[in-house]
Amino acid sequence: MRAMQRLPGLREAGAVGGWLASIARHAAIDHHRRVKPLELMPKAIAGGRRPDQEAFEALDMLRSLPEAYRETLALRLVEGMTGSEIAARTGLTHESVRVNLCRGMKLLREKLEQKAKP
Repeated sequence: MRAMQRLPGLREAGAVGGWLASIARHAAIDHHRRVKPLELMPKAIAGGRRPDQEAFEALDMLRSLPEAYRETLALRLVEGMTGSEIAARTGLTHESVRVNLCRGMKLLREKLEQKAKP
């Protein structure tokens, strides 16, 4: 419905794929802001630390980044997509993806370094 309502705002017919992906991405973001996320892993597990605990902690740090960085980094690090594939999926320019990946990695490194400090 959103796409049909916004169809008059589409400037280039050739960009419809990225345009639709952008609308879907923003709808998903809006949905997740309203709905409490599922707890995928309990905070404490009887019997000690899980072997994949560090991976969950890294994902939590990734989730704490600003949305633009979080999305591009997740597509790169979790999905293994290239910059061009991320640009096609998100509707961003290749340059914007590159900048978001660079800035997002910098923030993620800072968070990981802060966690590593005793």
